[in-house]
Amino acid sequence: MDSLTSLEQNLHLLLSQYNELQEQMRLLKEENIRQREEILQSHADLQQLKQEYNRLQAAHALITDDERNEEERQKAKQRLTSIISQIDKVLEVLKQ
Repeated sequence: MDSLTSLEQNLHLLLSQYNELQEQMRLLKEENIRQREEILQSHADLQQLKQEYNRLQAAHALITDDERNEEERQKAKQRLTSIISQIDKVLEVLKQ
């Protein structure tokens, strides 16, 4: 009878540990999802900051008279011209 009681106690202990592990796994999955969402948001923020940085560089190149920035100024002007051209094309398509 002792062995049966011991087996029953061990089984209850095992089931209890199993339930605890299931709960831990559920919590870890939720944490994983939250962290993935944070990483995706951080990546989006980083992309936005890179774009803003590029815009600021272009603006800085356009407003400075430093001869060292002449190449950057020309690149910025070319980019602006390209953007304006693309906007003009879009407007033409929208008119149709």
